[in-house]
Amino acid sequence: MNVRSLKLIRDVIINSGKLVSVEISQDSIYLEFNDVELGVPKETEDFTLTVRFADDSFITVFYDNIWDIEFLAKYDFKSKLLSEEVLYDIEDIKFVDFEYLNNFFHDFKKEKTISVVDDFDIHNIRNDFFMLIRTKEIAIVVGGNQMDFFTREERLDDASLRELSNQWMLYFLKYHQKRNLIIKDPMCENHPLRYTKK
Repeated sequence: MNVRSLKLIRDVIINSGKLVSVEISQDSIYLEFNDVELGVPKETEDFTLTVRFADDSFITVFYDNIWDIEFLAKYDFKSKLLSEEVLYDIEDIKFVDFEYLNNFFHDFKKEKTISVVDDFDIHNIRNDFFMLIRTKEIAIVVGGNQMDFFTREERLDDASLRELSNQWMLYFLKYHQKRNLIIKDPMCENHPLRYTKK
């Protein structure tokens, strides 16, 4: 994906998005986000986006309170497996930003890393791609030499990402044109575009 698409990924996640799942399977790491601004909502499904990192993948979690990263305690080092549901509201997301990464070392007291690379060093990331996620409680850096994005139906490329983002924006605009006072969509009600600056 190009830089413009990575900025769009950030935009579709940070307004309402939540990190809801972390999975590690051998050399692949999957992060699942809910309430992302992609597509048109269906009553039976959440908006989801899954990010997969592979090929020398790693995950580092920065934290102050050990209980905030309890989900990592269930990592099976022998078989290299983890599948945990979590719930973190997203404050910010960046891609391949070393300056932003330095803030994590300053803002948090401790870090925990899981990687298939024996000599991996978070201070010297050599992977092609990495993603930085900030929540109120923790910060996560996850990366690898391969990065892919998926919805429940398809693997995303630049064009399909833009199309799904446009579909959501049309849904947002129609929602506010025909706003129903009984049935409300919290993603549309609390969206920053709804509040105009004076």
